[in-house]
Amino acid sequence: MLESLEAELGKILLGKPEPIRLVLIAMLSEGHVLLEDVPGVGKTSLAKGVAKIFDCDFKRLQFTPDMLPSDILGSSVFLSNTSEFEFRKGPIFTNVLLADEINRTTPRTQSALLEAMEEHQVSAEGVTYKLEKPFFVIATQNPFESEGTYPLPENQLDRFIICTEIGYPQREVEKNVLKSHRAGSLLDADLQSISTDSLLEMQRQVREVQVDDSIYDYLLDIVEATRNHEQLRMGVSTRAALTFYRAAQSLAFMEGRDYVIPDDIKQLAIPVLAHRVVCRGFVREGQRDKAKEVIRQILESTSTPA
Repeated sequence: MLESLEAELGKILLGKPEPIRLVLIAMLSEGHVLLEDVPGVGKTSLAKGVAKIFDCDFKRLQFTPDMLPSDILGSSVFLSNTSEFEFRKGPIFTNVLLADEINRTTPRTQSALLEAMEEHQVSAEGVTYKLEKPFFVIATQNPFESEGTYPLPENQLDRFIICTEIGYPQREVEKNVLKSHRAGSLLDADLQSISTDSLLEMQRQVREVQVDDSIYDYLLDIVEATRNHEQLRMGVSTRAALTFYRAAQSLAFMEGRDYVIPDDIKQLAIPVLAHRVVCRGFVREGQRDKAKEVIRQILESTSTPA
């Protein structure tokens, strides 16, 4: 089933199987994903496609410098006929939320997402509202060097289970994109979908994927190495270790296995950990590339279980 869903998303985002797989891993892990890339490479199309194949309610929120937290969460409106206030829910009350260009708004507004992403609930004006399951945030951000961007703080980045790029397509793929749009948008195509209940059931099955003690130790060796590496000012958190573990279960599940192997850990180390570490001597530009290099060094120097 998952192979067919990957193929369906491949009809929307041509020639990019890796980001498609990583987004599905994030969904199965009950986590969220951050897509960092230049505008116009398919980030929004991928998010819409994910909502479509899982038959989920979808909302898109365009982040801007003047956006307020209430634009995300909702606000109370006075009803003159009853002389009472009524809370009008914001776009965060959905299954799949596309937080488009999240780093174009201020940290104060970005932080409005934190409780929802971590606890699947929203607190507004003294009242707590539960979000329906599944709840999945696909956030996109432009590269740091773009004009008018605000870097996401570390506590916000730590809420994303995976961060990845899409990148420009190869020439032949881009040619196929041009040809395929003659009949209209690729999102208009009929896509095979499954029910939201089926997604929830797969998320439950992911939690049952077995993890051997040697895999736990291997994962924690990598996590601890980020905390002690001389080129890193900040290593990854316990939350990161938990999401790393859950992502490895999801990858094993997608591969048709009921157990995690060391290669699952290796494949996911960079997309799960690189956006969470902070390198010494780097503030914005070059930070992510350096972080990836350090994670590769850690993987090379960490003993793999037999």
